[in-house]
Amino acid sequence: MQKQTLIFNLDDTLVHCNKYFRDTINAFVAQLQEWFEKLTKEEIKQKQLEIDLKSIEKYGLHSSRFPESLVATYLFFSEQNHQDIHEDRVERVKEIGQSVFEVPIEPLPNMYEVLDKLKEQGHNLYLHTGGDEENQGRKIVQLELAKYFEKRVFISEQKDTPALKEILNQIKYDPKKTWMIGNSLKTDIKPAVEVGIHAIHVPSELEWSYNQVKIDIAPKGKLITVNSLLEVPEIIQKHAQETVVST
Repeated sequence: MQKQTLIFNLDDTLVHCNKYFRDTINAFVAQLQEWFEKLTKEEIKQKQLEIDLKSIEKYGLHSSRFPESLVATYLFFSEQNHQDIHEDRVERVKEIGQSVFEVPIEPLPNMYEVLDKLKEQGHNLYLHTGGDEENQGRKIVQLELAKYFEKRVFISEQKDTPALKEILNQIKYDPKKTWMIGNSLKTDIKPAVEVGIHAIHVPSELEWSYNQVKIDIAPKGKLITVNSLLEVPEIIQKHAQETVVST
């Protein structure tokens, strides 16, 4: 069996993420409805998402972006409704936004089992996650992921094809034996297809609209969608054995 190079995404592939943002946005919506009684939940959520997505395209995935998008949403509705801006309300909104980065992180089901199995099989495990060093590093420490990835961790505020290319150049990869494994079509799967490596899409139950794009180019490597992270070790092992037979 030939060892494979496996690059894992972190958020909503190995650990829970979107559900914490959902809960925080719901708390923000409830607060704004106290201040602006005529606003609907959908109006608030849609405006916050619009502001947040524009901010990502401009500034990337740094964690400071999210609280700022909530503040910008509050400011927008204050102006729209001809209300004065209250500094104590701005601070309250910032607190709500920041709270999402203080929640203890939970692994997704079977995360440790899958990583243990792949490590035992001898594959080279890497982590490529979007965000900033402080927040993503906190998750890695809390869940003791260094025992699987050691220093093979890459954190990108712009998680896209150029970022993946830069990582691949650093690790001297073989495209026939290299995989990207993640939930995001936009930041995990599409970049993998564009650089010509294999990809395993593990859809998240609760997906962020930012991650949803169409893959409109033909993959050079394998492109597989699974229902569960548990399916990954068998797919990798099978490919590794097939590679030996064909050489």
